[in-house]
Amino acid sequence: MTPLSGIEGISSSFTLAPPAAPAKATDDTAFANSVTGAIDELRSLQSESDALKVSAVTGDLDDIHSAMIASSRAAVTLELVAAVRNKGVDAFNEIMRMQA
Repeated sequence: MTPLSGIEGISSSFTLAPPAAPAKATDDTAFANSVTGAIDELRSLQSESDALKVSAVTGDLDDIHSAMIASSRAAVTLELVAAVRNKGVDAFNEIMRMQA
């Protein structure tokens, strides 16, 4: 078993689907569409998690596991989007240092 073999199973359940892009999108617009899609997916996961948390607190939720899973998915997706943002900012700063 390779170290990355377990990650493949996890990544299939946490997909960030970008919105449909035009057929002839440039690289920068494709990246922008991917980031926008990831943020939209994050918002969706967070609102689903919040709704399940409210249901759990009010006693309307029979399966607490679904609330915990939704909360974990939202947290992991937030960490992923933040990491991508941080890498993008680091890359931008590095490019700016190269130009100076």
